[in-house]
Amino acid sequence: MTNAEIVERIWGRDPALWTGADEGKWLGWLDEPWRMREDVDLLLSFAESVAEDVDDVVLLGMGGSSLAPEVIRRAFGRDRFHVLDTTHPQAIRDLEAKIDIARTLFVSASKSGSTLETRSHTDYFHAKGGVWAAITDPGSELDALAAKEGFRATFPGEPTIGGRYSALSAFGMVPAALMGVDVARLLDRAQEMADGCRHAEGNPGLELGLSLGENWRDGRDKVCIGESSAGFGLWAEQLLAESTGKRGKGLVPAPGESADGPDRQAQEVRLADEYELGQEFVRWEFATAVAGSILGINPFDQPDVQSAKDKTRDVLASGSEPDVSPTGSPDELFAQAEPGDYVCIQAFVNPTAASEETVLALAARAREATGCVVTHGFGPRYLHSTGQLHKGGPPTGLFLQVVDDTGAEIAIPNQPFGFGKLIRAQAAGDFASLQERGRRVARVRLEEV
Repeated sequence: MTNAEIVERIWGRDPALWTGADEGKWLGWLDEPWRMREDVDLLLSFAESVAEDVDDVVLLGMGGSSLAPEVIRRAFGRDRFHVLDTTHPQAIRDLEAKIDIARTLFVSASKSGSTLETRSHTDYFHAKGGVWAAITDPGSELDALAAKEGFRATFPGEPTIGGRYSALSAFGMVPAALMGVDVARLLDRAQEMADGCRHAEGNPGLELGLSLGENWRDGRDKVCIGESSAGFGLWAEQLLAESTGKRGKGLVPAPGESADGPDRQAQEVRLADEYELGQEFVRWEFATAVAGSILGINPFDQPDVQSAKDKTRDVLASGSEPDVSPTGSPDELFAQAEPGDYVCIQAFVNPTAASEETVLALAARAREATGCVVTHGFGPRYLHSTGQLHKGGPPTGLFLQVVDDTGAEIAIPNQPFGFGKLIRAQAAGDFASLQERGRRVARVRLEEV
């Protein structure tokens, strides 16, 4: 297939480019820079309308609803904008200590409107007050809740865009407007890149996608994404892992890892300034669609994500205490490493600077012991990011789960469990899901690392 045919079939929404399933229904992200550009005044008007009433903004969201806002927050250095994408009780307490709830705008963001973590956060904080807005697809449970409770505003998602492709939709642009970002400028840059991705020659998205896919064919499935102060790898990690990690195949994103190795490829992040994010979001989205065609998978579904959710629900429904006792050891797990494997550290702990330092030290230890690429993520966030790859991708991962003492419980309104039990159930559920698929797994306590 020629380059021109690939580009033409993507813009023509031709599902036969991939698996011939429903791919054509999930390409709304191609048009989103123009669609959102028409709503810029609406977004800015809302941001201005709440400016005198609030000091802080808290985004409640997971995965595709939180990672682009987090990258934008880091890129523009907005410390009065907070992203809550953990169910750890101490993290919730830490956030509460930083804000005056009465003068905080809470933005509940969930495409489905039923994301367990986001709805739990929403129920918890809504009972305490604050100013409220929602971002969700039309007709969702969250849409109905926002109408019933009189939220200040509800911004509709675009139903033809999956979560991980939604950076330039309301899920990314409403938070950007609330941060004081020049959203029009960001979207103008995105339009420039999207226009560039219409060509057969000199097409940045096509070139990146072909590089990703052809390197994968050559056995270089670990994508070593260049580091950036914006943490762009957090967003690109979900895009690549959840889009390509299925049918026993997949690109393994490894932000910040060395590309020196026969199973690795280097890919740069082009961020000369923070507004280049608009271009990079489009370039990587288009590239992932191209790479998906080379891998022969549907880059717009996530068939294995539900398994961990189901296991979590089973644990919670049982009423018993989730089992997160240590199993195996890091040394025993690392000893099983073979060429071409990767190590993933899954930390169900309070995501503080101190705990991240411990996780990074553990990653360095794994890297030295195995010689493999090492990735890491905080749970439950990574379940909505790289979890699909871990279960549906190649069986080359060694998974080390890290848990901690969740401390005093925090009750969740209308639920028979609290946040502490929820995060422990999520850890237990994902561990069981990995075991069920024959993955190599171990669990340790943070205090014993």
